[in-house]
Amino acid sequence: MNITKNLLFTTLIALGTLTMYSCKTKKLAAKPAPAPVEKPAPPVEEKKPTPEPEPEKPEPIEKPNFNLDNIQFEFNSFVLKTSSFPILDRAVAEMKKSPNTKFILNGYSSAEGTPEHNMSLSVDRANSVKSYFVNAGLNGNNFTIVGHGDKDPISPNTTEEGRILNRRTEIKVQK
Repeated sequence: MNITKNLLFTTLIALGTLTMYSCKTKKLAAKPAPAPVEKPAPPVEEKKPTPEPEPEKPEPIEKPNFNLDNIQFEFNSFVLKTSSFPILDRAVAEMKKSPNTKFILNGYSSAEGTPEHNMSLSVDRANSVKSYFVNAGLNGNNFTIVGHGDKDPISPNTTEEGRILNRRTEIKVQK
């Protein structure tokens, strides 16, 4: 039985090989070339004097806009909110226009927690923004980190909306 299977398999392979070699591709019959058709000559155009090019005015250099704010964070965290990414991307674009400018990253927190914890959290938030900038290709030496804790709130810490606004990092140009 086993010999029969081997013989059958060998025969099938041999027939397949012969079939593949016996198929010849058909050659295309050569078509006669069409008779050449004369094209009429294009009309001759008179050359007009070319006006002198106007001297190019240099494009005005756009000054960077560093008035960026609203870099927000989650509660008790230095993880950036996704709503802050477009603001940070715009900040990166503006900072790349002036690569030698020095910046201060001021971190803040809301009033919940101990003053020591809030101070540590505000420094971590400023460092989080600095890491974003460095990962975007900016020089880390251009940034100074300052933590303010819950000092200098921009909104009262008595409401949740106010506390959300106080969890922030601000970018200032170093003078």
